[in-house]
Amino acid sequence: MAPSTDELIRRLYEAPPENFVAGRAQAVADARRAGDKDLAKRLAALRKPTVAAWLVNLLALRRPDLIEDLVELATALRQAQRSLKGDQLRELSTQRRQVVSALVRAAQQLAVEDDPGLRGAKLPMAEVEATLTAALAEPEIAEQVRSGRLVKAATYAGFGEVPRPRLRLVTAEDADEAEAEEAPDEAPRPSPGDDRRRRAEEKARAERAAKRRELERELTAAHSADRKARAALEQAEEAERNAGQAVDELEEQIAELERQRIVAQAEVSRRKLARRSAEREASVGRRRVGDVEAALEDLEADEPV
Repeated sequence: MAPSTDELIRRLYEAPPENFVAGRAQAVADARRAGDKDLAKRLAALRKPTVAAWLVNLLALRRPDLIEDLVELATALRQAQRSLKGDQLRELSTQRRQVVSALVRAAQQLAVEDDPGLRGAKLPMAEVEATLTAALAEPEIAEQVRSGRLVKAATYAGFGEVPRPRLRLVTAEDADEAEAEEAPDEAPRPSPGDDRRRRAEEKARAERAAKRRELERELTAAHSADRKARAALEQAEEAERNAGQAVDELEEQIAELERQRIVAQAEVSRRKLARRSAEREASVGRRRVGDVEAALEDLEADEPV
């Protein structure tokens, strides 16, 4: 019974990355021979995973229970952060470190079980840890990890959803309103000290207004810089994807050329054997001609004059 599409894809992402291109090429060729062009196209579009992504995929495919524990912990962390429950958050943060460390060890163990030659090898476990930490903070990354089809490691600059306190700048109008609410109906005649306080307050309000304008300009500039940085990141990721696809295509071409070289070498060997056989037959033919010619000469020499 032929494996299903999901099973084919699982086998590709479960195998070590160095076997991915050859395995994908074989699966595409089998699909084409079977006349399933859609499947062949889908398989050909699959991207080769990095070593770190392969290690995470091993976890998702062989120990999905551990990944589910990670997802549940991520949900609990987000809820604790939204409610600002400090004790619970500290407890969950400790649990987060323990779970991530356990998952990293499990991924390394699975890799060694899959290939004993990796025992003692330097594997990118820091990237695996960064990916699992990012999965705790980003539901989208968690879903990618859960799928078992990750193609590269993920990172996350911060951690979790940090609720922002609701703050606002105090403006001159706010200060005036507050003073109006607190002022008595019949204010006493201002003294020289009152004038100095009033001028100081006006100066402070003017400075706050200037500071607000400066902060708004900085905020606008920060938003602009953020948009440019995100655009640059998208371009860099697209360039990386294109470069990775180009490498995959070249590896496929190299594999095809290697196959053609083997076929050509076999043909050369066959032709060489055929040439040697022809040389032997030609040698036998020349000897036969010489023998016949000698016999004719002997016959002519024996004829009476």
